[in-house]
Amino acid sequence: MILPEIIFETLTVGPLAVNCYIVGSKKDNTAIVIDAGGNPEEILNLIKKHNLTIQFIINTHAHFDHLGGVKLLQDLTGAKFLLHREDIPLLNYLNDQTNAFGLSAIPVPRVDREVADGEEIFVGDETIRIVHTPGHSPGSICFLINDAVFVGDTLFAGSIGRTDLYGGSYTKLISSIKTRLFTLEDHVIVYPGHGTFTTIGEEKQHNPFFD
Repeated sequence: MILPEIIFETLTVGPLAVNCYIVGSKKDNTAIVIDAGGNPEEILNLIKKHNLTIQFIINTHAHFDHLGGVKLLQDLTGAKFLLHREDIPLLNYLNDQTNAFGLSAIPVPRVDREVADGEEIFVGDETIRIVHTPGHSPGSICFLINDAVFVGDTLFAGSIGRTDLYGGSYTKLISSIKTRLFTLEDHVIVYPGHGTFTTIGEEKQHNPFFD
């Protein structure tokens, strides 16, 4: 992924093909799982493959497609689930969301710790900075690690996140991208919640929402 000291895995999970990311440290074999939207057994197999211990399960936001595997991972590993406080209310309607898509109910995870803008968490020697980017949801956050940013459904290759769900705001989303993401260096790799990877520079130049 970013540095040779980092273990990095990507897998596509759940019924809406969410990008789930595993970031681990070769120094102390701790790891975080970002957006465990489903397929918890596959996630655990990769964790075991690299002899990692999940320290945190952390979500970019609390829409159901990003949460399907969280509760089982919590129960099986004892890892702490982190979420921005402004998205915690969405958990009360988690299976209203699944019903709206005609999908089966998923177990509701408990939030072990709230995270806030500017907060830092650590995997080995690597610093992960929380960047609050409201718009897709009130508590949407991105994770900046070295020259990579994990953006959830805030920004996509050639597109942006939808804003017609509860708490969404097109104005806030555009502002978040312009002021929180497009201020990063052009070479920073963007890892979205769905679809292909891109870069900050590519989206600044070619994303049609910012012509």
